Amino acid sequence: MKRLLLLAIALVPMLTMAQTNDWEIPDENAPKAAQAPKETAEKDEKPQVDPKYLAGAVPEVDGKVVFERTFEVPGLTATAAFERMRSLMQRMTLAKNQLQSQVVFADSTEHVVAGSYQEWLEFSRSFISLDRTRFNYHLIAECSDGKVVVRMQRISYLYDEARNPQHYTAEEWITDKQGLNKKQTKLARISGKFRRKTIDRKDFIFEQIEKELKK
Repeated sequence: MKRLLLLAIALVPMLTMAQTNDWEIPDENAPKAAQAPKETAEKDEKPQVDPKYLAGAVPEVDGKVVFERTFEVPGLTATAAFERMRSLMQRMTLAKNQLQSQVVFADSTEHVVAGSYQEWLEFSRSFISLDRTRFNYHLIAECSDGKVVVRMQRISYLYDEARNPQHYTAEEWITDKQGLNKKQTKLARISGKFRRKTIDRKDFIFEQIEKELKK
């Protein structure tokens, strides 16, 4: 089964197609969050980096970057969990930020779902500039009674493709060694933004999975 899963993933083409950069459609009826009053920072105060981006935030398994999380869902059967994950992962391919994404493997006997995703990961936007990268990754969900294990892996980027295309893998770009300064107290000047946005995106996806499984 694992050989079939790896073969299915390996055969997925990474095509290019421009789209917008929304992770989800906003709810127009949702109340707007109150804005906190702005505080004036002291001139000598240095901005602090959220610890969630620092050392240990990008785990490696056998030299490969793999984000993994186990979702405990008591009372949910493997079949029900499988159907929810397949539905969610299919809906993910239709989001506005997607380029060429698809569910490439779904085994209802082994209760495994795998998807290959290519999407925009946006760093900044203004009236005159847009800084973003193509973000590629595979998402694999292994379901069993009361538990779902999800892995985000095979992560890579295509940056500045219009002027000077640059290809990076997560292993050579966002690890603790590459994505942080030598003291590991700050994000690296260039690769740090990739590390930050990748972690944010991973967190968002895992939050959506948790909501789907526990609804």
